[in-house]
Amino acid sequence: MYYPFIRGKQFELVMLREMAPKILAWGFVPIIEPVRGSFPALKRAIHELVDNRCRFILVANPCVGELKDDDSALCEEVIGSEILRDYSNYSVGINLTENDTRASAKRHFEGHKRSVAVIHNGFSDGKGLSTLIKEEQPQITEHVFVEDKLLYRRHFQGKRVLIQDGFRTRNNREYPPEEPFSDLYLTYQEMKYDAFGDFLIVGSEYREGGGPAYAIAIHLTYVDPKADDAIAIKHYVSVQVDTPGDPAGKFLQALRKLANDVEKPRSPILKTTAVNEYLQLYRDKHFPGLGYVKKLSMQHHIELMAHLLGSRG
Repeated sequence: MYYPFIRGKQFELVMLREMAPKILAWGFVPIIEPVRGSFPALKRAIHELVDNRCRFILVANPCVGELKDDDSALCEEVIGSEILRDYSNYSVGINLTENDTRASAKRHFEGHKRSVAVIHNGFSDGKGLSTLIKEEQPQITEHVFVEDKLLYRRHFQGKRVLIQDGFRTRNNREYPPEEPFSDLYLTYQEMKYDAFGDFLIVGSEYREGGGPAYAIAIHLTYVDPKADDAIAIKHYVSVQVDTPGDPAGKFLQALRKLANDVEKPRSPILKTTAVNEYLQLYRDKHFPGLGYVKKLSMQHHIELMAHLLGSRG
């Protein structure tokens, strides 16, 4: 079972909308952390997930973005909306970080009297939280651990999900041609977890927009047979990296590297729907914008996970 952790920016939400039927078919459970104070795009994505009867987790108290200090509007306008009030196949995500206390955790539980997924995201008092859960008896669907801490994790029973960040964020010009990403899809069960996830090709580090495009990088995950079939990632970086401007030209430079690599006879890159769209963009010499480029790479990663998990039965 795969749980992609998705921040609610524009193209992340577009991807969720477009992939909702496949997400249902694959049985994936996206975790959505809203980061914008305006909700139309989020609501459209949720409508599509609900219409397709997808299971998902919606974080009620984001720890990054515009809602990190005040989630009241999110709770009132989205979680309290009619479409979610009448929908049972989702959980409210309660994000517990190093800034939370047992008292704040209790307030979160008291504020959401429905199915919740506890997201252990830096909270350290495992014993105290376990005692609180026994006292409050919230309806917990799963415990989601952002990174693995064995001594902390042992306090919690039930369905356990491990989220690991396989993407190392750098300035675009600094990415190597390829590097390891994750072996979690092969090892999560040996680590005594029921499911796993990651932050796609975006990473857990949150960035609010970017500056001038000194370099453009396209990221594609793939299975590396030389590393026991662990997932690795290729970074296709533009030739121009030292001056701002000309993002379209830089994108085509990076895209040419991608196309040449993917079209090799024994390329390890799976030709997903997203990769085929990259190849069409190369044939058309078209730059759709950086947000769309990121959307395609996220889509490719989810399609790759579906291929890998499907092939394992």
